[in-house]
Amino acid sequence: MAQYSGPIKFGTDGWRGIIADDFTFENVRAAAAAIACYIHAKTGEDKGVGPVCVGYDTRFGSRAFAETVAEVLASTGIPVLLADRITPTPALSFGVRAHSAAGGVMITSSHNPAQWNGVKYKAWYGGSGKPSIIAEIETYLGQKPPAVATAAPIALTDFQTPYIEAISRFADLDLIARSKRKFAIDCMYGAGRGVLAGIFSRIGVDHVEIRAEHNPLFPGINPEPIEPHIRALQDAVIQHACDAGLATDGDADRIGAVDEHGNFVDPHKIFAVLLEWLLKRKQWPGDVTRAFNTTCMLDRICAKYGRTLHEHGIGFKYVCDLMLEKDILIGGEESGGIGISRHLPERDGLLNSLLLANVMAEENRTLGQLVEDLQQEYGEHQYGRIDLHINDDLKNATIAKARAGVSEFAGMPVERVETLDGIKFFLKNPEASTKSNAAETWLLLRASGTEPLLRIYSESCSRESVAKLLEAARQFAMTSLD
Repeated sequence: MAQYSGPIKFGTDGWRGIIADDFTFENVRAAAAAIACYIHAKTGEDKGVGPVCVGYDTRFGSRAFAETVAEVLASTGIPVLLADRITPTPALSFGVRAHSAAGGVMITSSHNPAQWNGVKYKAWYGGSGKPSIIAEIETYLGQKPPAVATAAPIALTDFQTPYIEAISRFADLDLIARSKRKFAIDCMYGAGRGVLAGIFSRIGVDHVEIRAEHNPLFPGINPEPIEPHIRALQDAVIQHACDAGLATDGDADRIGAVDEHGNFVDPHKIFAVLLEWLLKRKQWPGDVTRAFNTTCMLDRICAKYGRTLHEHGIGFKYVCDLMLEKDILIGGEESGGIGISRHLPERDGLLNSLLLANVMAEENRTLGQLVEDLQQEYGEHQYGRIDLHINDDLKNATIAKARAGVSEFAGMPVERVETLDGIKFFLKNPEASTKSNAAETWLLLRASGTEPLLRIYSESCSRESVAKLLEAARQFAMTSLD
């Protein structure tokens, strides 16, 4: 069999493409056929096959693409449970485990711009397919799955209701209701629409919901819960005098937040707030994981409570792997993907939104106050990121220049370098000596393996030093071919 050389390339969580360019019905059928081959190979002739859960988000054509995947799978004898409505990715993952399914397929492109769509694969354990699983699925691209005389059934299935019941049990809704807090909810035109609002309406929590209508153009934004895309949520919090704003991305597996003053609360602070609460209040056992580009405040929290922290590469696949191998309480990444293993080995922006409200109620603090409490306890940690869309020659030259050795950035001497995933410089920041318990200062350069893109991350003890370092790194990159 000749090696497949078409446009489908599975990444961390699946395959993404531009609608009507490479994301076509023909290519979706080819991806579904590869998944069918994998499921048949793994299930075996003596065990029966399936079922497989299939869901879809609010993007253009998502339902039709999901129906196409369902038809391909069913034509090979795999029973399909097809979502009966737009469904958040974590609800689909929950459905995979609840139905003891062989796997799941989610039609979504998550936080990408409107012209993108994608195919995510979820394994039997209710989380993203491990890299080894995704690699094996890729080996079946271009192959024909087995044919059967009679197609297996396709059953329309409600994944959303059981999932909402599960996250409602996980959080303390009575406590949230008694706290009398008011929330703004930003669905970002995504699959989380109506979920948090429905829960809050049921328990009598005052709230306002924005951008909940179905609009696959995501007008004016990418459905990613970070600045500047959450500007409307910031405005809504101020306009409606809310105690916090909660946002989820296009398929609702990532979280973003805004405090009572309209300030963006980055995913690092959200992760830290949840971690502190889990260790102090819940006292559940387990280690903690964080990606290479996330805040070192998590290290200080783990040290205080005597928990082991695992640092890993960038991407939730590493969190999922560790959750399957070890006793992990919580794990996360820089982009707002945070998972709690007692629920699922999966990112869940909706559950984490409920838990933020839970923490606010239990601590009797606003979101801004919770963040300030952390800064006081563990030292001020400020974070920033810029994405440089540069050609591959400049991107590669920047990485080569960084690997060759750098003595300083923005006048701050380099003290040590780590290369777990990208090149991370730890710097001696004079400002740190003027602050109590100051955050360690670092700068990370990481090149995309699939795009002409260089990401630059930094954390330090002040917004000013973060801004200086990001600008110094930008200049470093832009002059790498000089």
